[in-house]
Amino acid sequence: MSEFNELLNKKAVALTYDEDRQAAPVIVASGMGYLAEKIVETAEKSGVPVYEDNSLATLLTQLELGTEIPEELYKAIVDIYIYFLNYKTKEEAETAEMTEEQPMEQETGLPEDAQP
Repeated sequence: MSEFNELLNKKAVALTYDEDRQAAPVIVASGMGYLAEKIVETAEKSGVPVYEDNSLATLLTQLELGTEIPEELYKAIVDIYIYFLNYKTKEEAETAEMTEEQPMEQETGLPEDAQP
């Protein structure tokens, strides 16, 4: 498949959810092709994790902006929410790795020049 055709087949949807104001997540951005690429780029630059599911994106891009997701898709959205609860940014993962790699210093209570 050509690079152009791949771009045309891209789909992206951005959701927001405010449990105090909404009964379900709401579509705040949606697009295909170049617009989908820009939605993903903007999310990544803003530190918003991105989840790829072409089938779900296909369904959600058919809905209008500002629409709450339909009840039939709740399970799929909950699965994504659970995925993001376990999500670590690259920076967080690298920090955790660095912390694990550093040897722990033991405190002996002795002056530095008297420590073994």
